[in-house]
Amino acid sequence: MTTRTRSVTRGHGFLEEFLARQRCGKANSLIPESARKGRILDVGCGSYPLFLLNTRFAERYGLDRVAPDDFSMEGVNLIHHDIESERLPFDGGFFDVVTMLAVFEHLDPPVLRAVLREIHRTLRPGGSFIMTTPAHWTDGILQLMARMRLLSHVEIGEHKGIYSHAQIAAFLDEAGFLPSLTRYGSFEGGLNLWAVAQTPR
Repeated sequence: MTTRTRSVTRGHGFLEEFLARQRCGKANSLIPESARKGRILDVGCGSYPLFLLNTRFAERYGLDRVAPDDFSMEGVNLIHHDIESERLPFDGGFFDVVTMLAVFEHLDPPVLRAVLREIHRTLRPGGSFIMTTPAHWTDGILQLMARMRLLSHVEIGEHKGIYSHAQIAAFLDEAGFLPSLTRYGSFEGGLNLWAVAQTPR
């Protein structure tokens, strides 16, 4: 996926760890309890899968091109995989939930469209796709925080796009998600956006 590691517990500072844990909390709050008996995939999990280690599922999978080959923890399966050049290595309808947390903004639009189509393919009927991304108006704030070394200038510099709810909706619609089964919101005082898109049962 991206070259950033998102190893929030290994040196990026208190603020980045705090923000990552906020994303984890928001994503967990959006997951239907009934889905936790199934499988979850976190696309762009980084080298340290913070979210997967803080969510309850029968089976947990993570994908990233910086995912370590030697990661070992019961119930967590990390797969070294470049989503920018390869289809997701799973059968159709394999997952109950797919998450993509703070990844949307790191993908070029053509890649993002392809990844979302693949996510739609791998979700079971009634499955949920959950994403977060910074709100479109925060770009200047993020750049300032990076210059002040409050956030990683490398990670912020890798942003390929900034999005509003309407723009996110357009991507999800193009990927095959139905507007009637998609809902949107924000968190962290509106600094970040979320969306949950379900597949028809």
